[in-house]
Amino acid sequence: MPHTTVADAADVAALRTHPIALLPALLVCGAAVLLFGFMVPLAGYAMLAVGLVVAWLCDRSGRTERLLADLALIAVGQVIISTVSLKADLSDAGMVRFAVVLGLAVLVPYLISRYVYREHVIRFPWRTGRRWNRTQWLYLIFVTLAGWLILPFYFITSGVYQNWPTVTEPDTIARLFVGVAAVGTWDELFFICTVFVLLRRHFPSWQANLLQAIVFVSFLWELGYQSWGPLLTIPFALIQGYTFKLTQSLLYVFVVHMLFDAVVFAVIVYAHTGWPAIFLLAP
Repeated sequence: MPHTTVADAADVAALRTHPIALLPALLVCGAAVLLFGFMVPLAGYAMLAVGLVVAWLCDRSGRTERLLADLALIAVGQVIISTVSLKADLSDAGMVRFAVVLGLAVLVPYLISRYVYREHVIRFPWRTGRRWNRTQWLYLIFVTLAGWLILPFYFITSGVYQNWPTVTEPDTIARLFVGVAAVGTWDELFFICTVFVLLRRHFPSWQANLLQAIVFVSFLWELGYQSWGPLLTIPFALIQGYTFKLTQSLLYVFVVHMLFDAVVFAVIVYAHTGWPAIFLLAP
Protein backbone atom coordinates (compact mmCIF):
# COMPACT_ATOMS: atom_id res chain seq x y z
CA MET A 1 0.00 0.00 0.00
CA PRO A 2 1.23 3.57 -0.68
CA HIS A 3 2.33 5.36 2.44
CA THR A 4 2.65 8.99 3.43
CA THR A 5 5.84 10.36 4.89
CA VAL A 6 7.03 13.78 5.94
CA ALA A 7 10.73 14.56 5.56
CA ASP A 8 10.59 16.57 8.79
CA ALA A 9 8.34 19.05 10.56
CA ALA A 10 9.65 21.94 8.47
CA ASP A 11 8.62 20.46 5.13
CA VAL A 12 6.07 22.35 3.10
CA ALA A 13 3.56 19.55 2.69
CA ALA A 14 3.06 15.87 3.43
CA LEU A 15 2.84 14.11 0.10
CA ARG A 16 2.47 10.44 -0.59
CA THR A 17 5.89 9.13 -1.48
CA HIS A 18 7.85 5.92 -1.95
CA PRO A 19 11.53 4.91 -2.16
CA ILE A 20 11.13 4.36 -5.90
CA ALA A 21 10.79 8.14 -6.26
CA LEU A 22 14.56 8.34 -5.92
CA LEU A 23 14.98 6.87 -9.40
CA PRO A 24 13.31 9.67 -11.37
CA ALA A 25 14.77 12.27 -9.01
CA LEU A 26 18.28 10.93 -9.63
CA LEU A 27 17.65 11.00 -13.37
CA VAL A 28 16.39 14.60 -13.33
CA CYS A 29 19.08 15.92 -11.00
CA GLY A 30 21.77 13.75 -12.56
CA ALA A 31 21.01 15.26 -15.95
CA ALA A 32 22.81 18.36 -14.66
CA VAL A 33 26.08 16.43 -14.85
CA LEU A 34 25.55 15.97 -18.59
CA LEU A 35 24.17 19.47 -19.18
CA PHE A 36 26.71 21.47 -17.17
CA GLY A 37 29.56 19.06 -16.39
CA PHE A 38 30.13 17.29 -19.70
CA MET A 39 28.12 19.82 -21.73
CA VAL A 40 26.28 17.27 -23.86
CA PRO A 41 22.83 18.86 -23.97
CA LEU A 42 21.03 16.27 -26.09
CA ALA A 43 22.02 13.49 -23.70
CA GLY A 44 21.05 15.70 -20.78
CA TYR A 45 17.63 16.47 -22.26
CA ALA A 46 17.06 12.77 -22.93
CA MET A 47 17.92 11.98 -19.30
CA LEU A 48 15.50 14.66 -18.11
CA ALA A 49 12.76 13.24 -20.33
CA VAL A 50 13.29 9.70 -19.05
CA GLY A 51 13.24 10.95 -15.48
CA LEU A 52 9.95 12.76 -16.02
CA VAL A 53 8.38 9.71 -17.68
CA VAL A 54 9.41 7.54 -14.74
CA ALA A 55 7.99 10.17 -12.36
CA TRP A 56 4.71 10.07 -14.26
CA LEU A 57 4.62 6.29 -13.94
CA CYS A 58 5.29 6.58 -10.20
CA ASP A 59 2.42 9.04 -9.79
CA ARG A 60 0.15 6.96 -12.00
CA SER A 61 0.80 3.85 -9.91
CA GLY A 62 -0.32 5.69 -6.77
CA ARG A 63 3.04 5.23 -5.04
CA THR A 64 3.85 8.94 -5.25
CA GLU A 65 1.93 12.17 -5.39
CA ARG A 66 2.85 15.23 -7.49
CA LEU A 67 6.34 13.90 -8.09
CA LEU A 68 6.09 14.66 -11.80
CA ALA A 69 4.84 18.20 -11.15
CA ASP A 70 7.75 19.08 -8.86
CA LEU A 71 10.49 17.36 -10.87
CA ALA A 72 9.16 19.10 -13.99
CA LEU A 73 9.84 22.49 -12.35
CA ILE A 74 13.44 21.45 -11.63
CA ALA A 75 13.80 20.18 -15.19
CA VAL A 76 12.42 23.41 -16.65
CA GLY A 77 14.95 25.43 -14.70
CA GLN A 78 17.82 23.26 -15.90
CA VAL A 79 16.70 23.48 -19.52
CA ILE A 80 16.52 27.27 -19.32
CA ILE A 81 20.03 27.46 -17.82
CA SER A 82 21.39 25.15 -20.51
CA THR A 83 20.46 27.57 -23.28
CA VAL A 84 23.56 29.70 -22.62
CA SER A 85 27.22 29.05 -21.94
CA LEU A 86 28.06 29.53 -18.28
CA LYS A 87 31.58 30.68 -19.04
CA ALA A 88 32.15 33.99 -17.27
CA ASP A 89 31.58 36.90 -19.64
CA LEU A 90 31.87 40.46 -18.35
CA SER A 91 30.79 42.17 -21.56
CA ASP A 92 27.50 44.10 -21.61
CA ALA A 93 25.86 41.43 -23.75
CA GLY A 94 27.23 38.63 -21.60
CA MET A 95 25.98 40.13 -18.35
CA VAL A 96 22.55 40.85 -19.79
CA ARG A 97 22.35 37.31 -21.17
CA PHE A 98 23.24 35.86 -17.78
CA ALA A 99 20.73 38.09 -15.99
CA VAL A 100 17.87 37.20 -18.34
CA VAL A 101 18.47 33.45 -18.54
CA LEU A 102 19.28 32.86 -14.89
CA GLY A 103 16.41 35.13 -13.89
CA LEU A 104 14.01 33.10 -16.00
CA ALA A 105 15.34 29.86 -14.48
CA VAL A 106 14.04 31.08 -11.11
CA LEU A 107 10.99 33.02 -12.29
CA VAL A 108 9.42 30.42 -14.60
CA PRO A 109 9.29 27.56 -12.04
CA TYR A 110 7.98 30.02 -9.43
CA LEU A 111 5.21 31.30 -11.70
CA ILE A 112 4.19 27.80 -12.77
CA SER A 113 4.06 26.64 -9.16
CA ARG A 114 2.19 29.72 -7.97
CA TYR A 115 -0.28 30.34 -10.79
CA VAL A 116 -0.57 27.06 -12.69
CA TYR A 117 -0.27 24.57 -9.83
CA ARG A 118 -1.83 27.16 -7.46
CA GLU A 119 0.62 26.26 -4.71
CA HIS A 120 2.94 28.42 -2.65
CA VAL A 121 5.77 25.94 -2.19
CA ILE A 122 8.61 28.01 -3.66
CA ARG A 123 9.21 30.88 -1.25
CA PHE A 124 12.02 33.33 -0.65
CA PRO A 125 12.01 33.89 3.15
CA TRP A 126 14.32 36.88 3.49
CA ARG A 127 13.00 37.74 6.95
CA THR A 128 12.08 35.17 9.58
CA GLY A 129 11.60 37.50 12.54
CA ARG A 130 14.23 35.59 14.52
CA ARG A 131 17.55 37.06 15.63
CA TRP A 132 20.71 35.23 14.73
CA ASN A 133 22.23 33.42 17.68
CA ARG A 134 25.88 33.32 18.73
CA THR A 135 26.54 30.12 16.79
CA GLN A 136 25.27 31.69 13.60
CA TRP A 137 27.50 34.73 14.03
CA LEU A 138 30.52 32.54 14.79
CA TYR A 139 29.78 30.47 11.70
CA LEU A 140 29.92 33.60 9.54
CA ILE A 141 33.40 34.32 10.92
CA PHE A 142 34.43 30.70 10.32
CA VAL A 143 33.25 30.77 6.68
CA THR A 144 35.19 33.96 6.00
CA LEU A 145 38.39 32.65 7.57
CA ALA A 146 38.09 29.27 5.85
CA GLY A 147 37.67 30.94 2.47
CA TRP A 148 40.58 33.28 3.17
CA LEU A 149 42.84 30.32 3.96
CA ILE A 150 41.72 27.81 1.32
CA LEU A 151 40.56 29.70 -1.77
CA PRO A 152 43.85 31.43 -2.75
CA PHE A 153 45.67 28.09 -2.77
CA TYR A 154 42.89 26.44 -4.80
CA PHE A 155 42.41 29.17 -7.40
CA ILE A 156 46.08 29.87 -8.02
CA THR A 157 47.70 26.42 -7.83
CA SER A 158 44.98 24.83 -9.97
CA GLY A 159 44.91 27.73 -12.43
CA VAL A 160 41.12 27.91 -12.35
CA TYR A 161 41.24 31.67 -11.85
CA GLN A 162 41.92 31.76 -15.60
CA ASN A 163 38.35 30.54 -16.14
CA TRP A 164 37.32 34.10 -15.29
CA PRO A 165 38.21 37.05 -17.57
CA THR A 166 41.42 38.94 -16.88
CA VAL A 167 40.54 41.80 -14.55
CA THR A 168 43.12 44.55 -14.24
CA GLU A 169 41.16 47.74 -14.93
CA PRO A 170 38.73 49.36 -12.48
CA ASP A 171 35.71 48.87 -14.75
CA THR A 172 36.34 45.13 -15.26
CA ILE A 173 37.02 44.67 -11.56
CA ALA A 174 33.69 46.37 -10.78
CA ARG A 175 31.91 44.17 -13.33
CA LEU A 176 33.46 41.07 -11.77
CA PHE A 177 32.24 42.17 -8.34
CA VAL A 178 28.69 42.63 -9.63
CA GLY A 179 28.77 39.35 -11.52
CA VAL A 180 30.07 37.28 -8.62
CA ALA A 181 27.52 38.79 -6.22
CA ALA A 182 24.63 38.36 -8.67
CA VAL A 183 25.39 34.73 -9.45
CA GLY A 184 25.90 33.96 -5.76
CA THR A 185 22.48 35.43 -4.98
CA TRP A 186 20.91 33.45 -7.80
CA ASP A 187 22.50 30.22 -6.52
CA GLU A 188 20.49 30.45 -3.32
CA LEU A 189 17.26 31.40 -5.10
CA PHE A 190 17.45 28.43 -7.46
CA PHE A 191 19.37 25.60 -5.82
CA ILE A 192 18.12 26.12 -2.28
CA CYS A 193 14.76 27.92 -2.44
CA THR A 194 13.61 26.10 -5.57
CA VAL A 195 15.36 22.75 -6.12
CA PHE A 196 15.96 21.82 -2.48
CA VAL A 197 12.52 22.96 -1.31
CA LEU A 198 10.74 21.02 -4.07
CA LEU A 199 12.72 17.87 -3.35
CA ARG A 200 11.99 18.08 0.38
CA ARG A 201 8.32 17.49 -0.38
CA HIS A 202 9.18 13.95 -1.43
CA PHE A 203 12.36 12.95 0.37
CA PRO A 204 14.02 13.20 3.78
CA SER A 205 16.07 16.36 3.99
CA TRP A 206 19.41 14.53 3.72
CA GLN A 207 18.36 12.89 0.45
CA ALA A 208 16.95 16.14 -0.93
CA ASN A 209 20.19 17.88 0.00
CA LEU A 210 22.34 15.31 -1.81
CA LEU A 211 20.13 15.60 -4.89
CA GLN A 212 20.25 19.40 -5.00
CA ALA A 213 24.02 19.28 -4.53
CA ILE A 214 24.34 17.29 -7.76
CA VAL A 215 22.73 20.15 -9.68
CA PHE A 216 24.53 22.86 -7.70
CA VAL A 217 28.02 21.39 -8.13
CA SER A 218 27.47 20.64 -11.83
CA PHE A 219 26.52 24.27 -12.43
CA LEU A 220 29.56 25.51 -10.52
CA TRP A 221 31.80 23.20 -12.56
CA GLU A 222 30.76 24.79 -15.84
CA LEU A 223 30.95 28.23 -14.24
CA GLY A 224 34.66 27.62 -13.58
CA TYR A 225 35.13 25.75 -10.30
CA GLN A 226 37.01 22.91 -11.98
CA SER A 227 40.18 20.86 -11.33
CA TRP A 228 39.79 19.68 -7.71
CA GLY A 229 37.10 22.29 -7.11
CA PRO A 230 34.34 19.73 -6.32
CA LEU A 231 36.26 18.92 -3.11
CA LEU A 232 35.20 22.43 -2.07
CA THR A 233 31.91 22.91 -3.89
CA ILE A 234 30.32 19.62 -2.80
CA PRO A 235 30.68 20.39 0.94
CA PHE A 236 29.63 24.00 0.30
CA ALA A 237 26.43 22.95 -1.51
CA LEU A 238 25.56 20.42 1.19
CA ILE A 239 26.24 22.83 4.04
CA GLN A 240 24.15 25.56 2.41
CA GLY A 241 21.21 23.19 2.09
CA TYR A 242 21.60 22.01 5.69
CA THR A 243 21.96 25.58 6.93
CA PHE A 244 18.74 26.59 5.18
CA LYS A 245 16.95 23.59 6.70
CA LEU A 246 18.06 24.69 10.17
CA THR A 247 17.45 28.42 9.84
CA GLN A 248 14.68 28.58 7.20
CA SER A 249 16.28 31.93 6.39
CA LEU A 250 17.24 32.88 2.85
CA LEU A 251 18.91 35.98 4.27
CA TYR A 252 21.28 33.94 6.40
CA VAL A 253 22.40 31.53 3.65
CA PHE A 254 22.70 34.55 1.37
CA VAL A 255 25.05 36.29 3.82
CA VAL A 256 27.11 33.11 4.13
CA HIS A 257 27.37 32.90 0.36
CA MET A 258 28.23 36.58 -0.05
CA LEU A 259 31.05 36.34 2.49
CA PHE A 260 32.47 33.34 0.67
CA ASP A 261 32.06 35.05 -2.71
CA ALA A 262 33.73 38.21 -1.42
CA VAL A 263 36.83 36.10 -0.85
CA VAL A 264 36.42 34.52 -4.32
CA PHE A 265 36.28 37.98 -5.87
CA ALA A 266 39.36 39.17 -3.98
CA VAL A 267 41.32 36.04 -4.92
CA ILE A 268 40.52 36.36 -8.64
CA VAL A 269 41.58 40.00 -8.61
CA TYR A 270 44.73 39.11 -6.66
CA ALA A 271 45.61 36.31 -9.09
CA HIS A 272 45.49 38.78 -12.00
CA THR A 273 46.93 41.88 -10.38
CA GLY A 274 48.80 40.90 -7.21
CA TRP A 275 46.40 43.05 -5.20
CA PRO A 276 45.08 42.91 -2.51
CA ALA A 277 48.03 41.08 -0.93
CA ILE A 278 46.11 39.92 2.12
CA PHE A 279 46.23 36.14 1.78
CA LEU A 280 48.35 34.09 4.15
CA LEU A 281 48.61 30.94 2.02
CA ALA A 282 48.67 32.48 -1.46
CA PRO A 283 51.36 30.81 -3.63
